[in-house]
This record gives sequence, structure tokens and C-alpha cells, in this order.
Amino acid sequence: MMLHREDLFTLEQYHTERPAFKQKVLQHKVHRQLALGPNATLYFEDRTTIQYQIQEMLRVERIFEAEAIQEELDAYNPLIPDGNNWKATFMLEYDDIDERRIALEKLVGIEDQVWMQISGHERVYAIADEDLERSRESKTSAVHFMRFQLDAAMVANALGGTPISAGVSHPEMTIETGTLGSELSASLLADLEA
Repeated sequence: MMLHREDLFTLEQYHTERPAFKQKVLQHKVHRQLALGPNATLYFEDRTTIQYQIQEMLRVERIFEAEAIQEELDAYNPLIPDGNNWKATFMLEYDDIDERRIALEKLVGIEDQVWMQISGHERVYAIADEDLERSRESKTSAVHFMRFQLDAAMVANALGGTPISAGVSHPEMTIETGTLGSELSASLLADLEA
């Protein structure tokens, strides 16, 4: 599932393909996000979303050297699901700066309290920020990278159609989504391998 240099557009190709590719990715992303209340959202990553991020980075930074392209691939490939997990960007979104500052102070540790659940199994809490620590004792970050690691029985049950739910169990933000919608569920099942 990892991306390799040969999977990417060259800068010249991307200049031509970008409008159509961007539209395709935006439509794809619609079915890969989950609002966990008004201020918290999970954006589930996959090969398509990560290729778009890499292509945009290469474009903006005008990166064309093989070594530099490989550095981008090495940085972003860990965000692609491995067949037995879901990977997501978790964002705490507040328009008002003061409200955001206060919320981030209250929500310290929230990245460890976000969960996914396949009905009949225990909740799977996120393994957050494996690349670097994003929280301090006094406040959390507005952005966290998460992995939800599933065991073989969870994968099999999810692929068999068992309902999936998600939520947050932080004292300052407690949310349960109920069963995920069919389009999001179908998109997440595409990340799994039997």
C-alpha cells in the first residue's frame, strides 16, 4: 500500500493533472471524515489522500530531486493504513482564538481518548503522534496523527459487516457517534485486508 516514486506524477505531469486529481481527491475525502461533535473531526487517511499531500508538497516546494522526493515519501508513507488499522488526522477546530486556547488547555490528553469500536469488541483507543509528541502538560495540540490498530478478529468482523462506531472519552469531551454511516464505513473497510 505504500507509495513509491513511480506512483507519483512528475512536477510537469502534476501541473497538467492537478485540477482533475484535486477534484477526485476532494470527492474521495467527503466519505473519509467523521465529525466528533462541533469542534473535533477525524480525517481518515489512505493512499489517495497521502498521495495528494505529497504531490502538493512537491509542487509548492518545487521538489524534483530523487533524494528529496524520497524524504517526502518516507515522511508521509507511515500515514497510509497497513491493512489491519485505520489512520487519521484528528483536528480540534475552533474559529475563535481565545476559545481555542482555553479548549486546548482543558483537553490535554484527548489524543489518547479517541476510539473506534467494532460492535462486540473492546474499544480501540488511538495510538497518537507516533512521529513526535504534540502535547505539553499545559495544553494539547489542535492536530494529532492517530493509528487505530485492530486485531484479526476485529478486521474479520468489520469486513463481515459488523457495525463500527467511534467516540471520545475525555472528561471535557465525551462523544459517542453511534453506528457510522454506510459511505464512511465502506470507505474504511477498503483500508482493511482479510
